[in-house]
Amino acid sequence: MRIGNQEFATKEHTYVMGILNVTPDSFSDGGKLRDMDDILFRVEKMIEEGVHIIDVGGESTRPGYVPISDEEEIARVVPVIAEVKRRFNIPISLDTYKHAVAKEGIRAGADMINDIWGLKYDNGEMAKLIADTGVSCCLMHNRKQGEYISFLDDVIQDLSLSVKIAGEAGILDEKIVLDPGVGFAKTYEQNKIILSELKLFTHLGYPVLLGASRKSVIGLTLNLPVEERLEGTLVTTVLAVLQGCSFVRVHDIKENVRAIKMAEAIKESRQL
Repeated sequence: MRIGNQEFATKEHTYVMGILNVTPDSFSDGGKLRDMDDILFRVEKMIEEGVHIIDVGGESTRPGYVPISDEEEIARVVPVIAEVKRRFNIPISLDTYKHAVAKEGIRAGADMINDIWGLKYDNGEMAKLIADTGVSCCLMHNRKQGEYISFLDDVIQDLSLSVKIAGEAGILDEKIVLDPGVGFAKTYEQNKIILSELKLFTHLGYPVLLGASRKSVIGLTLNLPVEERLEGTLVTTVLAVLQGCSFVRVHDIKENVRAIKMAEAIKESRQL
């Protein structure tokens, strides 16, 4: 698939989406990037370490987060997108579920919208915007209430509905990535099930993104705070490679790039 001006061989490789939070309250790294110089230095380092896409987020979606206004989110992300786009040749994803924010982000240069509500938040406005502008999108699984009849079947049905909304709006199949939504409307045990069954989601026919970096499923398993969850994250990245995921969304670029390289080497040998 094509994101921005770059092609991604999603059936052959796992690519790294690097997290760039410009929020004061993100669960993992909120408030660390204090000004534009810090942000640009971080992006430059991410590129040096091998990142393939930069995912800019202006509103924390950690458990218990407090939503902010469209205007505040726009003020946080648009200058960053514009400046990163001006300085670097790297595809940019905007992590937002609000079509007004997405509209301004796309104007500033965003190549992809990463929507944690899978186009279900705003009565079709986001889907229409994505279709009209032709940008790519990542549609994540989420629910207001984490209540399921048959967990995996329900998650797949929910994602299929997001794809249906996309298609009806005119979003092309080759513009769509799916994310099973680790950490969103799921228990600890359900998050582990998602990680163990990633291959099910690749069978839906779209590239799959795994976003498990430093999340609570790792912290609870290892009994470790956020800043000590690198090794657990690397295990989830290797699982993503071996189960056919096309993207991982992570904080630690260098280490995940190396883990992918090793896992892909092993995977290729297995297929000989």
